[in-house]
Amino acid sequence: MATDYDAPRKTDEENEDSIEELKSRRNDKNSGKVDEDEVEAAESFELPGADLSHEELTVRVLPRQADEFTCASCFLVKGRTQRAHERNGLVYCVDCA
Repeated sequence: MATDYDAPRKTDEENEDSIEELKSRRNDKNSGKVDEDEVEAAESFELPGADLSHEELTVRVLPRQADEFTCASCFLVKGRTQRAHERNGLVYCVDCA
């Protein structure tokens, strides 16, 4: 909803409700209730990452190759060009170094 900031503001006199109207709103028990069922609303709402529990993923996993190493910090398998240095027998990649 757009707001017109150049429009004249309403004065307090225009915004005042009568005391009787305010009392009747306070006594109205249903005035603060929402007519929406929370459970029904939650069931109809879908998250962006839909439920894929029934799907079976087929990914071919290869063992670490001779020219690869596992970083001691991030535990990712990297190629030899990503090798930064070795400390105490542990190899680190350039991203973690």
